[in-house]
Amino acid sequence: MGADRHVSVMLCEAVGALNVRDNGVYVDATLGDGGYTRAILEAADTACVYAFDRDPTAIAAAERWAVGYGERLRLINRPFADMEAALAGFDVTEVDGVAFDIGVSSMHLDDAERGFSFLKDGPLSMRMDGGRPDAADVVAQEDDKALAAVFQAYGEERHAGRIARAIVKAREHAPIETTLALAKIVEDATPGAKGSKIHPATRVFQALRIFVNDELGQLVAGLRAAERLLKPAGRLVVVTFHSLEDRIVKRFFASRSAVRAGGSRHQPEPQLSPATFAMAHSGALAPTEAEIARNPRARSAKLRAGERLTGPAFSGEDDLGIPRRRNMPSLQGVMS
Repeated sequence: MGADRHVSVMLCEAVGALNVRDNGVYVDATLGDGGYTRAILEAADTACVYAFDRDPTAIAAAERWAVGYGERLRLINRPFADMEAALAGFDVTEVDGVAFDIGVSSMHLDDAERGFSFLKDGPLSMRMDGGRPDAADVVAQEDDKALAAVFQAYGEERHAGRIARAIVKAREHAPIETTLALAKIVEDATPGAKGSKIHPATRVFQALRIFVNDELGQLVAGLRAAERLLKPAGRLVVVTFHSLEDRIVKRFFASRSAVRAGGSRHQPEPQLSPATFAMAHSGALAPTEAEIARNPRARSAKLRAGERLTGPAFSGEDDLGIPRRRNMPSLQGVMS
């Protein structure tokens, strides 16, 4: 994989699961480098795609090649959680497919100025849209209990408390404003860090990134929006890269699937609303060994897909397993 080009993981499987049709209307919820978008457009000469990305640099990069697709492609610089409102502006109220490729891309990690990588020095940002509050704000302002809660919930970091206390102590002497400065503090505070195959800052950086971008909340909102927008027989395809994301997607499909748990002999069967999805596969698909060999990033990928049924979209407010922990700060409260 070249450093200047993001490789879309499980591209063939994802586009196959979308079942792209002529004259179909599709949403690429995570445009990135455009791999899914281009594959959809090339799968059917009359299909059109509404491609979302909250990162303005991704939109700007796509504008250079999007002209070749004319009116078949619309680039939208908004979070995918806003897809309903954004599509309404184009008089689009239903679609034939929605694809999500969740998580950080190579275009973020490879640009040191974006502050996503603990291997390259840059400003401690991690915001996909370049906004605030960013990771530096969280590290500068939250106390050790709040930082530990973020690291535990979104990074599943075993040494969260120890690392959080080290951060609070370090910032008393100097602001923590760069990626390498934070990575060094985490490394020094992590027992056994020197012999680990995984960089000790991996989980802390993941946690901060997820928190400042509200990635899990956005995922839940995006899945609900897709459920409301999809036509009967439309397809929803989601590729995830770690357990927090996959757990939410798995629960989403389980709660809306035609195959759902009923009652037990001690408890009567619950009254279930009509199913809204039939699973396209039994469980999650994994990448092939050949793809993993070509692109090691694919190793942790899981693809889940479902076909929209005719039942009305779920109207509740289930959080689908977003981690909730004591002392967890709110993103809105960081800058207040």
